[in-house]
Amino acid sequence: VYEEERELTVMLLVDVSGSRNFGSVSQMKRDTMAEVAATLAFSTIENNDKVGVIFFSDQIEKFIPPKKGKSHVLHIIRELLSFEPQHTGTDINAALQFLTNAQKRRCTAFLISDFIGAYPQPLPKGKGVTDPVTIASRKHDLSAIQIYDRRDAEMPNVGLLKVRDPETGARVWVDTSLSSVRNAYAQAWRDQQAALETIYTKTGMNHISMRTDEDYVKELMQLFNN
Repeated sequence: VYEEERELTVMLLVDVSGSRNFGSVSQMKRDTMAEVAATLAFSTIENNDKVGVIFFSDQIEKFIPPKKGKSHVLHIIRELLSFEPQHTGTDINAALQFLTNAQKRRCTAFLISDFIGAYPQPLPKGKGVTDPVTIASRKHDLSAIQIYDRRDAEMPNVGLLKVRDPETGARVWVDTSLSSVRNAYAQAWRDQQAALETIYTKTGMNHISMRTDEDYVKELMQLFNN
């Protein structure tokens, strides 16, 4: 009975939207996300706890209920490496709502995303619903892990460039030689980071932010030491 009461459940909310398929240095964001999630999953079974995964885009793509055991974690690793979503957008609110509905008992949850173009947001007023991030962070021990590429934060000066939004498919020509364009791009990143900081402060959520070319183990240790 004592062991059952102390049993911990860990849920990994993994962003599988189109923006993860980008990388300008050593590897794509999807690879770093998979490595981070795998590390957390293996750490969980080392403690004889349960681990489950929610893969999300702008839909809930797949739910793997929490279980114990090495075979279960190996199944999760295979999905982390090979899973291909049906949609490309991002809806973090939907993922957090699913977590709240699927996991009735308190758990430790890690929201793993690049947060590009989307972050947990309050729902429109008048619907009688508290925003999903507030509900999830109150019910569970929720931490955010942002994984981004250096080019998500800064645009290089490489002249005229045709770019494609991996989530919407929209294509546009960008003149990266213009300092005004590069500055606006960098400011949009800073604005998004500021919005995330506001959410973290409001909810008391633990969080870390790491680049794909950084040591993610060091960053994870920092998260656990907070």
